[in-house]
Amino acid sequence: MAFRGHYQHSLDAKNRLSIPARFRAAFSSGVVLAKDPEPCVAIWPTGTHEAIVERAVSGLNPMGSRYRTLSRFYQGNSFDLELDAAGRVTLPPPLLAHASVDKDVVVVGVGDHLEVWAGERWAAQQDSLDAQIEEVTEQLGDPS
Repeated sequence: MAFRGHYQHSLDAKNRLSIPARFRAAFSSGVVLAKDPEPCVAIWPTGTHEAIVERAVSGLNPMGSRYRTLSRFYQGNSFDLELDAAGRVTLPPPLLAHASVDKDVVVVGVGDHLEVWAGERWAAQQDSLDAQIEEVTEQLGDPS
Protein backbone atom coordinates (compact mmCIF):
# COMPACT_ATOMS: atom_id res chain seq x y z
CA MET A 1 0.00 0.00 0.00
CA ALA A 2 1.22 3.48 -0.85
CA PHE A 3 0.65 6.12 1.80
CA ARG A 4 -0.64 9.30 0.14
CA GLY A 5 -2.32 12.56 1.12
CA HIS A 6 -2.33 14.59 4.29
CA TYR A 7 -4.83 14.58 7.11
CA GLN A 8 -5.52 17.00 9.97
CA HIS A 9 -5.65 15.29 13.37
CA SER A 10 -5.46 16.12 17.05
CA LEU A 11 -3.69 14.14 19.73
CA ASP A 12 -5.80 13.24 22.73
CA ALA A 13 -4.83 13.98 26.35
CA LYS A 14 -2.68 10.80 26.45
CA ASN A 15 -0.78 11.80 23.26
CA ARG A 16 -2.54 9.14 21.21
CA LEU A 17 -2.83 9.61 17.47
CA SER A 18 -5.63 8.01 15.52
CA ILE A 19 -4.12 6.48 12.38
CA PRO A 20 -6.31 7.26 9.35
CA ALA A 21 -8.66 4.30 8.92
CA ARG A 22 -7.59 3.58 5.35
CA PHE A 23 -4.00 2.92 6.52
CA ARG A 24 -4.60 0.80 9.63
CA ALA A 25 -4.39 -2.59 7.89
CA ALA A 26 -0.81 -1.78 6.80
CA PHE A 27 0.16 -1.67 10.50
CA SER A 28 -1.48 -4.97 11.50
CA SER A 29 1.96 -6.55 12.07
CA GLY A 30 3.19 -3.66 14.19
CA VAL A 31 4.24 -0.04 14.07
CA VAL A 32 7.64 1.60 14.41
CA LEU A 33 7.61 5.22 15.49
CA ALA A 34 10.92 6.85 14.64
CA LYS A 35 12.72 10.14 14.89
CA ASP A 36 13.08 11.55 11.39
CA PRO A 37 16.08 13.65 10.32
CA GLU A 38 13.53 16.41 9.67
CA PRO A 39 11.38 17.76 12.53
CA CYS A 40 8.65 15.15 12.30
CA VAL A 41 7.80 11.65 13.55
CA ALA A 42 7.97 8.79 11.04
CA ILE A 43 5.43 5.98 11.32
CA TRP A 44 6.59 2.79 9.62
CA PRO A 45 5.16 -0.69 9.18
CA THR A 46 7.62 -2.86 11.11
CA GLY A 47 8.98 -4.81 8.13
CA THR A 48 9.43 -1.67 6.02
CA HIS A 49 11.38 0.08 8.77
CA GLU A 50 13.70 -2.91 9.19
CA ALA A 51 14.30 -3.07 5.43
CA ILE A 52 15.04 0.64 5.08
CA VAL A 53 17.50 0.69 7.98
CA GLU A 54 19.22 -2.42 6.63
CA ARG A 55 19.47 -0.77 3.21
CA ALA A 56 20.98 2.35 4.78
CA VAL A 57 23.72 0.48 6.64
CA SER A 58 24.42 -2.35 4.23
CA GLY A 59 27.87 -2.07 2.76
CA LEU A 60 29.17 -0.05 5.71
CA ASN A 61 31.83 -1.38 8.03
CA PRO A 62 29.82 -2.57 11.07
CA MET A 63 32.62 -1.37 13.31
CA GLY A 64 32.96 1.99 11.57
CA SER A 65 31.71 5.35 12.77
CA ARG A 66 29.19 5.88 9.94
CA TYR A 67 27.53 2.53 10.71
CA ARG A 68 27.41 3.34 14.43
CA THR A 69 26.05 6.83 13.83
CA LEU A 70 23.27 5.61 11.54
CA SER A 71 22.42 2.70 13.84
CA ARG A 72 22.28 4.91 16.92
CA PHE A 73 20.10 7.49 15.23
CA TYR A 74 17.64 5.15 13.53
CA GLN A 75 17.51 2.29 16.03
CA GLY A 76 18.08 4.26 19.22
CA ASN A 77 15.31 6.72 18.37
CA SER A 78 12.72 4.15 17.27
CA PHE A 79 9.90 2.58 19.26
CA ASP A 80 8.07 -0.68 18.48
CA LEU A 81 4.36 -0.34 19.22
CA GLU A 82 0.97 -1.76 18.29
CA LEU A 83 -2.21 0.03 17.32
CA ASP A 84 -4.84 -0.17 20.03
CA ALA A 85 -8.37 -1.47 19.34
CA ALA A 86 -9.43 2.01 18.20
CA GLY A 87 -6.55 2.31 15.68
CA ARG A 88 -4.50 4.67 17.84
CA VAL A 89 -0.84 4.79 18.73
CA THR A 90 0.77 6.73 21.60
CA LEU A 91 3.58 9.08 20.57
CA PRO A 92 6.53 8.82 23.01
CA PRO A 93 7.70 12.07 24.69
CA PRO A 94 11.16 12.14 22.97
CA LEU A 95 9.49 12.06 19.55
CA LEU A 96 6.92 14.69 20.53
CA ALA A 97 9.76 16.97 21.62
CA HIS A 98 11.77 16.34 18.43
CA ALA A 99 8.81 17.29 16.23
CA SER A 100 7.56 20.11 18.52
CA VAL A 101 4.17 18.41 18.51
CA ASP A 102 1.61 19.36 21.10
CA LYS A 103 -1.99 18.74 20.00
CA ASP A 104 -2.81 19.65 16.40
CA VAL A 105 -0.90 17.61 13.84
CA VAL A 106 -0.89 16.74 10.17
CA VAL A 107 -0.42 13.10 9.16
CA VAL A 108 1.33 12.98 5.78
CA GLY A 109 1.62 10.00 3.47
CA VAL A 110 5.05 9.76 1.86
CA GLY A 111 4.87 6.50 -0.06
CA ASP A 112 6.29 3.80 2.18
CA HIS A 113 5.47 5.42 5.54
CA LEU A 114 3.61 8.22 7.28
CA GLU A 115 4.98 11.37 8.88
CA VAL A 116 3.46 13.35 11.74
CA TRP A 117 4.11 17.09 11.64
CA ALA A 118 3.13 19.91 13.97
CA GLY A 119 0.48 21.86 12.05
CA GLU A 120 2.48 25.07 11.68
CA ARG A 121 5.66 23.20 10.70
CA TRP A 122 3.75 21.33 7.98
CA ALA A 123 2.44 24.64 6.61
CA ALA A 124 6.02 25.96 6.40
CA GLN A 125 7.15 22.68 4.81
CA GLN A 126 4.40 22.98 2.18
CA ASP A 127 5.55 26.52 1.34
CA SER A 128 9.12 25.26 1.00
CA LEU A 129 8.05 22.34 -1.19
CA ASP A 130 6.03 24.65 -3.44
CA ALA A 131 9.03 26.97 -3.83
CA GLN A 132 11.44 24.12 -4.70
CA ILE A 133 9.44 21.64 -6.75
CA GLU A 134 9.95 23.20 -10.18
CA GLU A 135 13.73 23.27 -9.78
CA VAL A 136 13.90 19.79 -8.26
CA THR A 137 11.71 18.36 -11.03
CA GLU A 138 13.84 20.05 -13.69
CA GLN A 139 16.99 18.49 -12.18
CA LEU A 140 15.57 15.03 -12.77
CA GLY A 141 16.38 15.47 -16.45
CA ASP A 142 14.79 13.86 -19.47
CA PRO A 143 13.71 10.28 -18.69
CA SER A 144 14.10 9.11 -22.29
